[in-house]
Amino acid sequence: MPRLDPINQYEIVQIWPPDLPPEAYEANLRDFEEFLQKNGVKIVNQEVWGLRRLAYPIKKKLSGYYVYTEFQAPASFIKTLQRYIELQPHIMRHLIVKLNKHAIEYNRRRQEKLKAQQSPAEL
Repeated sequence: MPRLDPINQYEIVQIWPPDLPPEAYEANLRDFEEFLQKNGVKIVNQEVWGLRRLAYPIKKKLSGYYVYTEFQAPASFIKTLQRYIELQPHIMRHLIVKLNKHAIEYNRRRQEKLKAQQSPAEL
């Protein structure tokens, strides 16, 4: 009997160099989204946190551009994602976390709160 590959929910935070031009940020984000969609991954939420100060220098940089993505994917996809990230020269650091049911619920409530705080003009 074939082993089923469960669909899990994950989140990834990437840190990109602060000295990239704005067009490069958009292009890198678009490439990442296309990579996920090409592999059948469902993007649940994506947020660009922007430029933030780092707790310690990474590759001689004191700040980084943060991108957060929450997605649903089979467990076997994570190795593919790790390989993709290793091949991207613009990713200084990343962290992939598998979410449990409590974290999923917390993220859902956080998204609802963020949407409620937005003004009607932004929607």
